[in-house]
Amino acid sequence: MGVKKGDIKYDENIIKERIDILKGVTIFSESGNGILERIAYSLEDVIIENNETVFHKGDELNAMYIIVKGSVKVHDGDYIFTEFGPKDFFGEYSLIDSSVRSASVTTTASTHLLRLDQENFLEIIEDDVDVSKAVLKALIKRLRNNNILEERLTQNSLKIKKQRDELDKQKKVLEELNATKDKFFTIIAHDLKNPFNTVIGLAELLIDRYETYESSKIKEFISQIHKFSNNAYNLLEDLLQWAKSQTGRMEVKPGKVDVFELAVENVNLFQEKAENKKIKINLNISMGLFANVARNMLTTVFRNLISNAVKFTSSRGVITIEAKPVNDYIEISISDTGVGISDINVDKIFKIDSNLSTLGTEDEAGTGLGLIIVKEFVEKNGGTIDVTSKEGAGTSFTFKVPIMNDKII
Repeated sequence: MGVKKGDIKYDENIIKERIDILKGVTIFSESGNGILERIAYSLEDVIIENNETVFHKGDELNAMYIIVKGSVKVHDGDYIFTEFGPKDFFGEYSLIDSSVRSASVTTTASTHLLRLDQENFLEIIEDDVDVSKAVLKALIKRLRNNNILEERLTQNSLKIKKQRDELDKQKKVLEELNATKDKFFTIIAHDLKNPFNTVIGLAELLIDRYETYESSKIKEFISQIHKFSNNAYNLLEDLLQWAKSQTGRMEVKPGKVDVFELAVENVNLFQEKAENKKIKINLNISMGLFANVARNMLTTVFRNLISNAVKFTSSRGVITIEAKPVNDYIEISISDTGVGISDINVDKIFKIDSNLSTLGTEDEAGTGLGLIIVKEFVEKNGGTIDVTSKEGAGTSFTFKVPIMNDKII
């Protein structure tokens, strides 16, 4: 840094010019001409070449600077806090505080500065109390302006954070939509195509070679056609329910639903299948227990969970369905003594992007959508669902839905 004193003759024009500069400096704006003239004579010319440091972070500074020509940046390493140009000033707090600087100042062009040392300034304010009052008043005003700026910056930061959070949220939604799309095409391309291919193939065999087959073989083919047709129908039904849920076309219309009646209705759907596998179904639900839910959605939840329990429970196993009031909810659990779920898969069963579909104990096929629909329907009705399971020891699904009480009409 080059400091040059005495190169400029302090004639009246130069002092007048400095006084005009000082009038544009906030902390001196309320001072009289006599004081401004005295300060003008105390100023020291400093000429600094481009990219040279005025002072470093950590330096003890006892002077303020006014930029006559050129520019500087206030920075900490490569991070730039702000930049100043002609008629700007910096280091003003050094006139009353000699603490070390919290940032460095470096020129960004060849710069002409006017330097006011703390020592000279203190002599001036000792002789004129009004100067110190005016300067302190201006400093306080500047501090307030800085506080306002800091508050605005904080608000902007909060706004930016909110926008970032919203973008993250939208990103997550898009990722889920992509996972939903991928799952949909996977089902269409594989799970829905395969059963139809099998049905069409068996039907073609019967059409072309019916006379060559014995009645037992024909019955076997028809049984296979019935089985795969049912699988395709169940998949289509799940796809329809899922599609309505994804597109928002499925309205949730809660009402008074008899939990015992609905449980019996759905158990009857799977009673024959359970008896064929010698599975016992225990129903421990008291009559007169009413939920405030959409009946069609709760039916879907029961149907999927009971179907899974029958599917994954081996011969002579037990399925237990229970329900009880818990505060403002009805807690319903459907437990089985089946094959159970591994710890790894437990975390995947409700996720659309996991593509988790497992064959039952008698090779019963699944769609991979049932439990996803169950979770969506429970949550759309204001409830929650959890699962506990252990491989080889069975699985228990427990969900809560709002209870219908006297306060709900």
